Amino acid sequence: MPTSSGYAKVNGVEMYYEIHGAARDGGTGAADPGAAARRPLVLLHGGVTTIGMSFGAVLPALAADRYIVAPELQGHGHTADTDRALTVPNLASDVVALLDELGIPQADFLGYSLGGLTALEIGIRHPDRVGRLVLAATQYHQDGIHDEVHAGDFDSPRLPSQADFQEMAEAYAACAPHPEHYQDFLGKISVAANAPLPWSADDLRTVQAPTLLLIGDRDFVRVEHAAEMQRLIPGARLAVLPATDHMALMRRTPLLLPLLNEFLD
Repeated sequence: MPTSSGYAKVNGVEMYYEIHGAARDGGTGAADPGAAARRPLVLLHGGVTTIGMSFGAVLPALAADRYIVAPELQGHGHTADTDRALTVPNLASDVVALLDELGIPQADFLGYSLGGLTALEIGIRHPDRVGRLVLAATQYHQDGIHDEVHAGDFDSPRLPSQADFQEMAEAYAACAPHPEHYQDFLGKISVAANAPLPWSADDLRTVQAPTLLLIGDRDFVRVEHAAEMQRLIPGARLAVLPATDHMALMRRTPLLLPLLNEFLD
């Protein structure tokens, strides 16, 4: 359960967000007395999912000694969609505006899938706002995605299973302000998922934040593309989790948590 939750009006979007873990003012809630002195950690979820679906497996351990801000992006979870285009720059602008509302000048970021794209945009366009950057299942160019994913080949083991799609639909029905818009939202997110991304190799070379790239060996993103990103981003690290597909990536806690704790600390 979150420590608190609320809504912030940012760029015309009523953005839902949750606060987890240690109090920023050094109050109770942290196992580590020095936790409140750390930068906040911002969690940015994947497409068509919620905070809990993307980060439920790792959130309790990460929040044990950190102050965590977890928003739900435009059209996702408790955050209603608007007529505005769903683009990576728009989503990143919303997150930066939320941090302004919360009085957070700089944070670490853990972004997964669509949230990783959003975090990368913040890292490139707003480098002063980012301490450390974790990009999970994140590409910088659409050529970095496997062909069967772009083609929507549902026989591919890389794509979500029927159970995964059912979980997404049930989560949307449970918390979306307008659950009847689910099919329209799926169409909108499909367009966004296949749209050209706004970065070049030179943009990645400008990333200033220490960066950890995470990918499953059966992920949407090609391993060789992640390795290219690791070469382009100065000082970046790359971890490839074995026997791991896209949906399982953020649930592999025995592998993930040591990597995240070492990197973020």
